[in-house]
Amino acid sequence: MEQKKQLMLGNAAVARGLYESGCCLISSYPGTPSTEITEESAKYKEIYCEWAPNEKVAMETAFGACLSGRRAFCGMKHVGLNVASDPLYTMSYTGVNAGLVIGVADDPGMHSSQNEQDSRHHAIASKVPMIEPSDSEEARQFAKMAFELSEKFDTPILYKMCTRVAHSQSIVSTEERVEPPVKTYEKNIQKYVMAPANAIRRHPFVEQRMKDIEEWSCTSGINRIENTSAKDGEKISGGVLCGKDISKIGIVTSSTSYQYAKEVFGDKISILKLGMVNPLPAKMIRDFASKVEVLVVIEELDPIIENFCRSLDLNCEIHGKDMFPICGEFSQNLVAAAFGLEIPQGTKIDAQIPVRPPIMCAGCPHRGMFYALNKLKVTVFGDIGCYTLGSVAPLSAMDVTLCMGASFSSLHGWNKAGGKENEKKSVAVIGDSTFMHSGMTGLASIAYNQSNSTVIVLDNSITGMTGHQQNPTTGKNLYGDPAGRVDLEALARAMGIERVRVVDPYNIAECEQAVKEELEVEKPSLIISRRPCALLKEVKHKAPLVVDADKCKSCKMCMKIGCPAISMKGGKAKIDATLCVGCGVCAQMCKFGAL
Repeated sequence: MEQKKQLMLGNAAVARGLYESGCCLISSYPGTPSTEITEESAKYKEIYCEWAPNEKVAMETAFGACLSGRRAFCGMKHVGLNVASDPLYTMSYTGVNAGLVIGVADDPGMHSSQNEQDSRHHAIASKVPMIEPSDSEEARQFAKMAFELSEKFDTPILYKMCTRVAHSQSIVSTEERVEPPVKTYEKNIQKYVMAPANAIRRHPFVEQRMKDIEEWSCTSGINRIENTSAKDGEKISGGVLCGKDISKIGIVTSSTSYQYAKEVFGDKISILKLGMVNPLPAKMIRDFASKVEVLVVIEELDPIIENFCRSLDLNCEIHGKDMFPICGEFSQNLVAAAFGLEIPQGTKIDAQIPVRPPIMCAGCPHRGMFYALNKLKVTVFGDIGCYTLGSVAPLSAMDVTLCMGASFSSLHGWNKAGGKENEKKSVAVIGDSTFMHSGMTGLASIAYNQSNSTVIVLDNSITGMTGHQQNPTTGKNLYGDPAGRVDLEALARAMGIERVRVVDPYNIAECEQAVKEELEVEKPSLIISRRPCALLKEVKHKAPLVVDADKCKSCKMCMKIGCPAISMKGGKAKIDATLCVGCGVCAQMCKFGAL
């Protein structure tokens, strides 16, 4: 088969592997760092791609597709797997028909996430095999291998990426697409209907399957040993292993940690490189460990491989989290420092660069509403999205952010427990995409259990935080074609919310008045703050504002909205015309008409 080499992003390489393997359907929910897998896959006309309302729906959709006899994939970030864990744990019992691959991207270092959880725990708990590539070429190859494994062992496959592999580039050798024959669906109640009586019989199958996959992983090449060329007598010069002979040390690692170890040591140290991280290859690890005196486990986040090695009662010295941190991303320098190696000095910048905190964009439609909430001194339950930046100074208009969809539910509990004292000075905010993801059930609870809660949907007509993906409220599908559109006002009323009103967040007075009035009403109420994201291509902006320096009194009121287009120069307000979109929010702040 002819191969063509090209430089490819890790996520794009996954998409290429899905394409080459004959994947038919992809259903995902966008989440950094996994989003581009689905976006890149949508470029292949042979694959049907969609954004699902949430990860649970995406996984169930992919499951249905695989039952029809066609290979399917769903993608999400690590916290999305929490949402999809319900079908995952039971699909482990049912197995599959055609191949089913579940992509999950972890985010060590929390570049764009609210926690730093390790998805390998889900693989272990659900008893589903997990594979993990270390570069773009492996990302392509492993995607194809995952479908083969899925069908060979009748199991969904967890495909683990991380930020560095997903968003870095390396050389990929592409191949042509090969579509496997469609598998016939055969009715099998004992296999697919997970009532207790059937599930009891499926559990032994799951246990035996994991043993079979472990045995396969020891000989398949997905895990490999790279032997050392180091000569006896070459010593580690510092750290915990100071004085140890390099030729007597073995490293067990995977993913980017493997790349860092190779960059630090080259071929001077023996490495057991794991491509399958669940189940772990006990026999292979024992054989590898028997040839070294010291075993060093290099893995980001939790000590899963390390703890497994310790459970094997190996006849060698084992190191892991005594050398490496449990928090954050690793790097070449971190690995080198852990072995006591000299770190090359990088180029230093003489000038001190000021910290640049994340902030909402100029013209962001959420800014006016958050200013109103800050001014009213209400307690704000927030949610996951770019509007979480409403917590950042100077707006500081958010008290709590937990997880997708938690804002409405949390406010409901807060008000039920605190009564009128809480009800009159508390609100919840959520974005339109997050509302469709998991906020609807919170609103249903408010309506059904009748808490006097005021909730706000920040409707910017897009899924903003992950890069402008469509959602069920936008009226467009993943491809930008016309699609079914959820009417938020009608939906809220159908749920039993009688008080529904829409405001323009560019109008601060209107926002403030709406919040005040709804907090006084002893009924559940919904405010929809509706204005498209300022970065959408179809949004037409007004001319940038200018400052009349003679009228400017240097009161700095305009600075209180935290707009990056406004600064103070020479004691006067100044507007950057390259950033300003003419939203006019700042002009409403100025009592002297200087803007």
